[in-house]
Amino acid sequence: MATFVMPKAKNNHIYHIHNMYRKILITALAAATMASCKKETPAEAASNYKTMTVKLEDRTLRQEYSARLEGRQVVEVRPQVSGLITSICIDEGQKVKKGQTLFVIDQVPYRAALAEAVANVKNTEAKLATAKLNMESTQKLHDNNVVQDHTLNTARNELAAAQAALAAAQAQEANARNNLSYTEVKSPVDGVAGMIAYRVGSLVSSNISEPLVTVSDDSRMYAYFSLNEQQVAMLMEQYGSPDEFMEKTADVQLRMAGGKMYAESGRISAISGIVTSGTGSVTLRADFPNPNGLLRGGGSATVIVPTSLPQAVVIPQGATYELQDRAFVYKVVDGKARSAAVRLYRLNNGTEYIVEEGLQPGDVIIAEGAGLVKEGAAVDSNKQR
Repeated sequence: MATFVMPKAKNNHIYHIHNMYRKILITALAAATMASCKKETPAEAASNYKTMTVKLEDRTLRQEYSARLEGRQVVEVRPQVSGLITSICIDEGQKVKKGQTLFVIDQVPYRAALAEAVANVKNTEAKLATAKLNMESTQKLHDNNVVQDHTLNTARNELAAAQAALAAAQAQEANARNNLSYTEVKSPVDGVAGMIAYRVGSLVSSNISEPLVTVSDDSRMYAYFSLNEQQVAMLMEQYGSPDEFMEKTADVQLRMAGGKMYAESGRISAISGIVTSGTGSVTLRADFPNPNGLLRGGGSATVIVPTSLPQAVVIPQGATYELQDRAFVYKVVDGKARSAAVRLYRLNNGTEYIVEEGLQPGDVIIAEGAGLVKEGAAVDSNKQR
């Protein structure tokens, strides 16, 4: 039986043709893929970066500090004499005037003491008059050589003693009058009365542990807040002295405990010259008018201190990243991202930074996502923020 055999040369020829076409197809696909990647990758990377041109802008930054409130004067009213309270002339929380009677202490013993002192003055006045008459008559007798020098000197001493006795009696009278006046306890200042710790019939004296009442002058309120030593040092470096700082700092605002802003603005009026031991802080005082009595001594609030920075370099916080406690941005140089160190101002508004060193007006930087950018990445600087 005959067998058909494919010529070997022809079969090899078909195989080589098939293999050649396959290699050409693979090469073409690879080249197309590489070309596509080369064209699309830079465009995609550049499209993810938003840039901005640095310029100078005015900014006012506000720093908040917890504060305690106190009236301009807070006076503890205490009695200067002992006795029973016979009358309370005010109510708790009442507005009082300087010199207004707040309490009356039993006056009977003090009126009696004054009457006795007045009688004693009259008695010593009579003795002084007698001593003067005696002195005058003795002087005449002495001039006529009737009495000796000893008698004249004795008369003079008696007159001096009578004069001294009158002075002492008059001092006792003045003291008795003062004590009687002290039985009416008066307000030393205009203000608002606090809570009253005693009632009618209570026995009080000058050494009582708790005052009769506290009167607070709330016409102006003081808000006390603290800065640490570093913050104070920065302020002194910026302004030169505490007086310059208080003079040049803008009006401060106050947020009350409930979160509502107080309508009246205030001024920083004092800076302590002493650093508080333990906390390392320095106390400042802001002075606020309180015409309607909305602020109360002993309360808490938040002082808002503004800092004006004219013509500052302002950038978004997303334009920075940190490396080893230093801040950096990416400048766009010849279409590439180049890192640059910057020094930031100590305050910020929560969304922006003020750059003190490292950037100049006209620089182009990456405005967002700086922490995700790689050094040398291609950037389309035409896509401005």
